[in-house]
Amino acid sequence: MKRILTAVVLIVAVFALIFFGKLWMITLCAAIVAELAAYEYLQLASVGARKHGATLRIPIWWMALGTALAFVVTLQNFPVEDQLPVLSALTLALFAWNGFRAPLIQVLPDTAQGLFGLLYIAYPLTLIPLMWNQEDGHALLLFLMVCVWSGDIAALYVGRAFGKHKLAPRLSPGKTIEGAIASVVGSVLAGMAVVWIGDALTVRGNMILHIAQPIWQSVALAILLNIAAQAGDLLESAIKRGAGVKDSGTMLPGHGGILDRIDALLVAAPVLWYILLIKDYFGLGRF
Repeated sequence: MKRILTAVVLIVAVFALIFFGKLWMITLCAAIVAELAAYEYLQLASVGARKHGATLRIPIWWMALGTALAFVVTLQNFPVEDQLPVLSALTLALFAWNGFRAPLIQVLPDTAQGLFGLLYIAYPLTLIPLMWNQEDGHALLLFLMVCVWSGDIAALYVGRAFGKHKLAPRLSPGKTIEGAIASVVGSVLAGMAVVWIGDALTVRGNMILHIAQPIWQSVALAILLNIAAQAGDLLESAIKRGAGVKDSGTMLPGHGGILDRIDALLVAAPVLWYILLIKDYFGLGRF
């Protein structure tokens, strides 16, 4: 019951933000989620370090500052030549901090893990408000979320009921090939439902969910997003198994931690962004 109630609350909150929120609300919520997920990441990295007899030395203040700056430099339309020096400065600051405080054998891995945390969590989540602020942002973000959620739900229930062949037992023993296939199908069906609803609203003069691309592109996009989401789920499982823990945290009753809920999104969102850039570059039209 806790799992269902938590899921309902989260889904309602996300839908409300997509359709009734303002840019600053989307940005603030994405930043808060990023900060909480980054904190959980530090805990996972710390547990993993202790398993190998080491002590992780990535200060919370550095991760919190780096995550916040990721949103500032991205959403203030800083050019790339300004964004990279900020990331470089953060890396050098952590490098210097570890260089003078950590055992020499830990300087490189601790610095690398801190930088990876920003690239893995903060920057993908900055894409959420960026996509919402596009001309077709409402439909774009809804399509992304629905494909990720429906795939996860289909994999969970079909995998439990019919799963026999392990997908990646080293990373996640519970995931099956049958569940993965159901996940792809679930994402495609849910994505097509968004397209159908958008078309129905467009006929009535409401363009809020208008999707201009051909159906085959929407189907292909749903498949690609699902594959990316499943990869994100498995990659976070690799981090957790490396640390020897089941969940990234306990912030969400029945669901584990924040990172457990957004792991698929952390890969699916950048993949969608890259696809949009490719479509724009080759003049393939808008979403």
